[in-house]
Amino acid sequence: MSEFMELEIQLNSEEKRKQKPLDTELVFGKYFTDHMFLMKYKNEKWGTPKIQPYQPFQMDPASCVFHYGQEIFEGMKAYRHPDDSIHLFRPYENAERFNLSAERMSMAQINKDLFVKAVAELARVDKEWVPRAPETSLYIRPTMIASEVFLGVHPSLEYYFYIILSPVGPFFKEGFKPVKAYVTDEFIRAAPGGIGEAKAGGNYAASLYAMKIAKSNGYNQVIWLDAIERRFIEEGTAMNIAFVINDEIYTPPAGGTILKGITRKSVLEIAENLGYKTNEVPLDINTVVDHIQKGNCTEAFFVGTAAVITPIGNIFYKDYDYIINNFQVGKITQHLYDELTGIQFGKIHDRFNWMYKVT
Repeated sequence: MSEFMELEIQLNSEEKRKQKPLDTELVFGKYFTDHMFLMKYKNEKWGTPKIQPYQPFQMDPASCVFHYGQEIFEGMKAYRHPDDSIHLFRPYENAERFNLSAERMSMAQINKDLFVKAVAELARVDKEWVPRAPETSLYIRPTMIASEVFLGVHPSLEYYFYIILSPVGPFFKEGFKPVKAYVTDEFIRAAPGGIGEAKAGGNYAASLYAMKIAKSNGYNQVIWLDAIERRFIEEGTAMNIAFVINDEIYTPPAGGTILKGITRKSVLEIAENLGYKTNEVPLDINTVVDHIQKGNCTEAFFVGTAAVITPIGNIFYKDYDYIINNFQVGKITQHLYDELTGIQFGKIHDRFNWMYKVT
């Protein structure tokens, strides 16, 4: 905590502050606030934590991040409640996962209290950027990159840890409506023993080509299968996945190749609290589509910080489209969405003590 007490704050001058977009203009990841957090690691210790005007980095072309991909990040959100207060959702979970990613990528660790307090203080400084319209929030992107200058395959000894903020609308422009998903059995995202459960940029780069193919065919998202047998469902691109089969919720286990989603974890906890039976078990894509055809799989949805809960209305697999619930939002998906967003936006009592008040 003493590290946080040394936080320096340099506010942008009024004349240099940006014009805020209207809530109705918000899309995902286009606009950025007036300030950022920055802290540098060198000589085996972190320097002074700072909040400063949002600005570009000046980095050497030989910086490690450009050549060897040492980069991790988190995705978080700040929500405006009806009383105008600002809250984070389970920020210590993000701090914990950030350090797990850092460990897997051989990067420096961050004090968890400092991580949370830095996020909270930055959100407080730019609180006027937290939108008020339904389905809008302030997206938070804590990031660490390797900044040491060298060529040679070994971990960097220097890092930038920074945080930026972006007011956002829904991740999918359609909002809370069913999307179309494309199952790829040609490409893989992660393999056992790899970095699949780390929230590292390389994992997302690995997904781009399949996403390009999916979108060119009219699908919003890719569903990834396991790397060995190419038949067990793992997750979507940038989000976890779940199915409702015979009124029970099924999701693949977090076994090292998929991200340990905080939204996924929260949805499972909410579901159990509401009386739904949940199952974390391997899901064979062939079994799932068979359940869809027989009418046993009545709902499917993606879960993640950016997309929250997004219903799936159509799954494409091996040249065939499988329609789920007549491309309508299912009752369990709706129930979970209402509960989760109700807690996040302060419209439902936070019985889990998940929300962290910023201001």
